[in-house]
Amino acid sequence: MADDAQLSPQAIPLWPEGPPSTIEGVGPETSFNGFGGVSIGTPMLRNISEPTLTVYRPKVASNGVGVVVAPGGGWRILAWQHEGVDVAKWLAERGYTAFLLKYRVMGTPADPAEFQTRSMEEGQRLAAPLPGAQAPRAFKELVDTPAYRHAREVAAEDGRRAIAIVRDRAAEFGVQPDKVGMIGFSAGAFLTADIAMDPRAPALAFVAPIYGGESQGRPVPADAPPLFTAIAQDDRLLFRVVEQMWCDWSDADRPAELHIFRRGQHGFGMVRQGQPVDRWIDLFADFLADLGYGPA
Repeated sequence: MADDAQLSPQAIPLWPEGPPSTIEGVGPETSFNGFGGVSIGTPMLRNISEPTLTVYRPKVASNGVGVVVAPGGGWRILAWQHEGVDVAKWLAERGYTAFLLKYRVMGTPADPAEFQTRSMEEGQRLAAPLPGAQAPRAFKELVDTPAYRHAREVAAEDGRRAIAIVRDRAAEFGVQPDKVGMIGFSAGAFLTADIAMDPRAPALAFVAPIYGGESQGRPVPADAPPLFTAIAQDDRLLFRVVEQMWCDWSDADRPAELHIFRRGQHGFGMVRQGQPVDRWIDLFADFLADLGYGPA
């Protein structure tokens, strides 16, 4: 019988000697429970300055496929449970080796009350009703500040480092280097798409940016990985952005699959709402199987 230490997920520092770049003004890492939206009450993290990769090994026969999981949170927090841990466990239960990425984010107020007040004010601003014809087609139409651009670049830096670690240590993890893909949510979806657009290494086997991601107007690479994406139509700020990403992949004649659910809001992740949107993860499983990356 394996002991608890062997059964516990293994966390690997991304930059043991320190990262090549930093985000200033980030306080001590803190956990909290979500206080709004679909994910209310779910565990989350903020003020992350020491990125890690947590390994979730298969609970059944391994299929040799590795999947890096990137939670979202607007580059300010990480929705750790429903867009991270729950996804990694789902993958491990089906024979995948999952790698949960804790990437660096911008600093938030140390005082919990101040943090909650600011976050709820920002959430209300972004949740204002918006006609579909006026919905943004690119993320910069929502937010385009130096701080956000830098945080997005740092997140992609951590993502590329995570992929390099998985590939370099593939034999140790029981995965095949050419069978490593990535799934991300919201800001993690933009991270996933950013790496697909500019991998600076061999292309990933597949990418799944969920309710987020874009090409930023650049040509989609000729070897861009197969893309799976899903979003709810009532996610008024991002559903057109995601539609455009799918169009960009399709225009480049790259494999791409898009699922738009009538409702589900932003940030549904693995939260069960009793709606058709709950089935997105099953459709993702079908997508992987169709590519030849299904359970062993």
